[in-house]
Amino acid sequence: MNIGVVTFPGSNCDADARHASALTGNTVHSLWHKDTALPSGLDVIILPGGFSYGDYLRTGAIARFSPIMTEVVRFANAGGLVFGICNGFQILCEAGLLPGALIRNQNLSFVCKDVFLRVENTDTPFTNVCSPGQVLRVPVAHGEGRYTASADVIKGLEDSAQVLYRYVTPAGQATDEANPNGSLNNIAGVTNASRNVMGLMPHPERACELLLGSDDGLTVFLSLARHCNVGMA
Repeated sequence: MNIGVVTFPGSNCDADARHASALTGNTVHSLWHKDTALPSGLDVIILPGGFSYGDYLRTGAIARFSPIMTEVVRFANAGGLVFGICNGFQILCEAGLLPGALIRNQNLSFVCKDVFLRVENTDTPFTNVCSPGQVLRVPVAHGEGRYTASADVIKGLEDSAQVLYRYVTPAGQATDEANPNGSLNNIAGVTNASRNVMGLMPHPERACELLLGSDDGLTVFLSLARHCNVGMA
């Protein structure tokens, strides 16, 4: 499987995303924000976390207009797999590839800690190695991670099983206390209607090895590999 990881000015998780991608035996390509073409044979594009363009205007607003994003949008619209992590999630929302928006945390403070996520839908390229209701431990690190959308959009996401991850307690309960940023319905990650674009606010690439305290985040990368390898078989 070939994975491309984009670096924007201000990205700080691109190396982590490349490392996590390589752990499952993938070929990893470094993509630059000024690139106007993609390497041939890409299966997945990852937009990593960080502070693209210094988060000026608002998170993801400037990165959305990077030359590489024209190619990312074209790739996604053609059915290519696109995965946005934290700031990457924000960029995907700004680019219109995912519904909703990420706004300032409810407590107005930056949050950096481990959280627990419940897997809500395993019938996707990003979650297929998980079990329904499985609880994962991964870290968050953001100041603007509060997922919001209109009531109609939220209902549509819930009804069509586009919510892939939800903030929960270690026992799997979606409570206010388990929600680190005030996201509506405790939503941590969503996919588009076609199931080929996902945004996730927590950082699975920082939880891919037991040395880091958890390898639960590796499930995303294993799921992508499984999806692509089965599809290529």
